[in-house]
This record gives sequence, structure tokens and C-alpha cells, in this order.
Amino acid sequence: MTGPERVAGLLLAAGGGRRYGMPKALVRHGGRLFVERAADVLHEAGCDPVVVVLGASADEVRARAALPGSSLVDNPDWATGMGSSLRAGLHALSISDAVAVVVLPVDTPGVTPAAVRRLAALATADALARATYHGAPGHPVLIGRAHWPAVHATATADTGARAYLARHPTRDVPCEDIASGTDVDHPTDLP
Repeated sequence: MTGPERVAGLLLAAGGGRRYGMPKALVRHGGRLFVERAADVLHEAGCDPVVVVLGASADEVRARAALPGSSLVDNPDWATGMGSSLRAGLHALSISDAVAVVVLPVDTPGVTPAAVRRLAALATADALARATYHGAPGHPVLIGRAHWPAVHATATADTGARAYLARHPTRDVPCEDIASGTDVDHPTDLP
């Protein structure tokens, strides 16, 4: 996406995968690492720039993952939860000219470029939107640039932007027809 409607992609891939037993960025499924697949989804959807936030095993992810065209950002506070990764990614994007960002956690392998495009099509500086699956909120999430400072200030622990979205009008965007929003928390959750 170019011009005034430029939409960034933010991939949260810093977690240690405590419940999974390893960092989910390094999970290999379908011949690819989760982090590679998720970054490609953002690129294929037209997000620019794409920022990937790393934390646990960041050096190993850098050594093993093919992430061409992505900017890699380290989150030294990754162990405190997804909120610190969201803050690190928004900080990295503050120098971009993106009007909004689509946020995607690495452990949602059923999210498709079509779902990201559906959210990105709603991008404005004031936009707040999230994918829903059969009425349940999920990912990806679209955050307009006007909200970045407040989201940055309130993102904590593993809740990310959830509390902020709950307090502000957020458009729900059904995506079950083009994606699955299932989080992979355990190896048995793999599709």
C-alpha cells in the first residue's frame, strides 16, 4: 500500500512459548517457520513496512528464518508479555508514514492475506478494527495512527491492546469466511 493509505504490518513474535514448550516463532509447520509464514502474510497483503518483534531466542530466529523485506526489532522485555512487544513495534513504526498498522501475533497460522487486506481496507488515522470469527474477537487488529500513543501507554502484560479496544469504539470485521483466528497454544492445536 502506498501514499496516504500506507498500512504497516506488525508481527508479534517475541514470546517464549511457555505453554507450547518453545518459542512459537521457531515452530515448523507445513515446511515453514511460523514467523516466516506470518511475515509473508503481512507482505502478501500489501503491508509496508513490516516490523517483526523478536525476543526469546531472537538470535536463533535471525539465523534460521528467512524474513526478506522485514525490519527486525528486539524486545528486551519480551518476558513481561505481549504488551511490551506491541510497545516496541509501535515505537519502531513511529518514524514511518503509515496511517495505521495491522497487528498479528505469530501463533495464528490460520490468518490469511485476505483477512489482513479486509482489515487494512478500513485504514484511517482514527480507525480501530478487529477480525472476528463467528462473533468472537480475534486477530488481526487494525490500529489507526492517532491511537498509537495511547495504545503504547496502556499495553501491558499479555493483554496487548485488548483493554484499549474494550474502552473505545472498535469495528468488528467478520473473517471466518476467509481465515481462521485460532491461536496455537499447544502442539495439539496445530491445524
